Amino acid sequence: MRCSRVTDAPVVVSEVHQSSGPGFNVYACPECAPCFPPLPDAYDLLNGWRGRNEDGAE
Repeated sequence: MRCSRVTDAPVVVSEVHQSSGPGFNVYACPECAPCFPPLPDAYDLLNGWRGRNEDGAE
């Protein structure tokens, strides 16, 4: 849902990470923010990489 409204109270709904330069945040208005999925916890993302070797195989 994108209302395209300008707000004085933006809410971070996504963090975009890039390997070649700084990432950026995606914001939504407080009314639209609940429509976006929750941000993953960094520790949950790292746990998926445990047990893998350098080529990505388990």
